[in-house]
Amino acid sequence: MTRVVVGEFSKGEKNPKVIGIGESETEGLRHGYITDQKEAVKSLKNALSQAEKTSGIKKIRRAYVALGGVTLRGEISTAVAIISKADSEVTKLDINRALEECEEGLHLGNKKIIQIFPVSFRLDGKEVFGNPEGMHGNKLEVRALIITCIHKHLEELLGVLGEAGITPIDIIPGAIAGATIALSKKQKIAGSALVNIGSETTTLAVFENDTLISFYTFSIGTTDVTHDIALGLKISLEEAEALKLGDSSLEYSKKKLDEIIEARFSDIFELIENHLKKIKRSELLPAGVVFIGGGANTPRLEEFSKNALHLPSKVATTNIFGNIKT
Repeated sequence: MTRVVVGEFSKGEKNPKVIGIGESETEGLRHGYITDQKEAVKSLKNALSQAEKTSGIKKIRRAYVALGGVTLRGEISTAVAIISKADSEVTKLDINRALEECEEGLHLGNKKIIQIFPVSFRLDGKEVFGNPEGMHGNKLEVRALIITCIHKHLEELLGVLGEAGITPIDIIPGAIAGATIALSKKQKIAGSALVNIGSETTTLAVFENDTLISFYTFSIGTTDVTHDIALGLKISLEEAEALKLGDSSLEYSKKKLDEIIEARFSDIFELIENHLKKIKRSELLPAGVVFIGGGANTPRLEEFSKNALHLPSKVATTNIFGNIKT
């Protein structure tokens, strides 16, 4: 789904209020990257037109863009910077130089850096808790998580935005943007995972000590569930989608449907569990897993997750800009 949301700030209000929304079926994309630019532009223009009508804005020209896609990944890089001041005080300049060294140490190839997040610091070999700025030492080591995507895919996205008349204010990974709303600071400190289940991709963002420590996108989503239902019950894709969402009057075996849905979600949770094991966080996130995205509306999702991941699990229900969203 291509979605455009228009927010308006009122005097004295901390967050904007939603004044317009536009939605359109996404065409011309596969696993989050563009396969048909004309179709993608058409989808975006349709959503923009609806958002303009519902908000009363004549023309939307600039926007924050949520980035997704199977090539959107997080990679860890470490680097060292020698403290520059004569009195050995760590400055913001030293931190930025260390982060720049992390970027340069990453073998990008065809990839483009989207964002960089410092994960941890060491000063003269000793772990630093918090921000090292203002401390004293000779050698600053930083471990950073760098979010990248295929450069060509980003350029194609920018091309679609340009054709639709949109100048991006900023481009932000969708799961990270979602986490700012769906996860509380307490959850991010304790240790939590945000899982964004889309139609063709599932993105995992893991937080600990209020820091993003891991980010990964899997090429599996709710479309796979729909296809499984269609094949398993010998029905059309449209009927399968309605059944998946619990919005169908068709007569069917509920037990068989549950088995089909659970089997595919088991695949999704296996990928998530394997990644959590890789980063040594399996069953070690006290604040659990929070789900967003279209797939979060799947019946019994929380139950599936608890059984598979052995972690507290819930679907995000958050007040977004004055509007309740699930």
